[in-house]
Amino acid sequence: MAMHRRQFLGAAALGGLAAGLPASAFAADTAGLPNLAAKAVPIGNAERRARIAKAKELMRTHDVGALLIEPGSSLVYFTGVEWWRSERLTAAVLTREGEVAIVTPFFEEPSVRESLGIEAEVLTWNEDENPLAAVAGWLGKRGLAKGRIAVEETVRYFAVDGLQSAMPGARIVNGAPVVRGCRMHKSAAEIALMQIAADITVAAYRHTAPRIEAGMTPADIGAIMKAATTALGGRSEFELILLGEASAYPHGSGKPQAVKDGEVVLMDCGATVHGYQSDISRTFVYDRANARQRQVWDQMRKGQDVAFAAAKLGTPAGAVDDAVRAYYQSLGWGPGYKLPGTSHRTGHGIGLDGHEPVNLVPGETTKLAPGMCFSNEPGIYIPGEFGIRLEDCFYMTDGGPKWFSEPPSSIDRPFA
Repeated sequence: MAMHRRQFLGAAALGGLAAGLPASAFAADTAGLPNLAAKAVPIGNAERRARIAKAKELMRTHDVGALLIEPGSSLVYFTGVEWWRSERLTAAVLTREGEVAIVTPFFEEPSVRESLGIEAEVLTWNEDENPLAAVAGWLGKRGLAKGRIAVEETVRYFAVDGLQSAMPGARIVNGAPVVRGCRMHKSAAEIALMQIAADITVAAYRHTAPRIEAGMTPADIGAIMKAATTALGGRSEFELILLGEASAYPHGSGKPQAVKDGEVVLMDCGATVHGYQSDISRTFVYDRANARQRQVWDQMRKGQDVAFAAAKLGTPAGAVDDAVRAYYQSLGWGPGYKLPGTSHRTGHGIGLDGHEPVNLVPGETTKLAPGMCFSNEPGIYIPGEFGIRLEDCFYMTDGGPKWFSEPPSSIDRPFA
């Protein structure tokens, strides 16, 4: 049955409020939503020790003496330290013997220790001192003044350059083989947190959909979704709402938008639970879809199935995208990234970051293995008309891929 206006309004109809109320006014109706994250178990000390042990093994495998990590998701992953990047360096140093040091400004030490989740030596530096000299001295005492010192791949240049200057006998190398080798393979505890985040986003969609009405703006819809996500126990990560023609451009348009009968509504939203993310997209038509919208929706939905079927253990990640693009080309879309068709990769890695290595993109040779997590979102975009993107994430198990969220069955039941 088509999703008509009365189904969007439902029993909690807003009665035309979209015409004049601010977006915040749509966020109040969250009474009764359960806290789905109430029993979520955060990552603990034992798991972080296991991560450091794995990094230690990978450092030895890749002939690396130590690894430098700046604030961000990798610092949280290994140490629990939640900090930000500034001109004053805070960083972690891991050695191939499993030792850990945190370097931070002297006046920041108490604050940094608040989130430190492992045993580590804290090296402080004052405003007239060089923090990389402290790192070099600490590593030198451990016989690591020479050889290969890795840096996490997002570390800023000033830190890389400063480390090389402080350690002239060392060779600075990319730490991706170590960091990716740990973070790409999620543990059961990580997958459990990602599952809760996905459950929250799906529940927030189901709360939001009946409250959408004609005239609402992306901000109005996003406010409902954000409030529901928070009430359900998640931290709102993003709410991207694209209406009408704007849905033809994957990350939207700056032009004014409002919900209209017969036009596409594309929602791309995510939540975070103890740092772990969800990323789910739904596309539908307000009131009634026409034949062309239905056809494209059905083709895109099958594209998800093609990707899922291609995601076999041991298969290169790029082959998943290849399978989808071949299917779409057989329908007349593309070829390749050409529009109308699919102008972006089939999917991205996900975990502590919404986008993290590796991607389901042509040419990616990394083989799929248990614990890897990906989005599955081979959208179809028709510039000047509309776009359809459905996005559900999956993780690899010993038996193959498994969904975090089940894709919808039809354009008329996008939240079923």
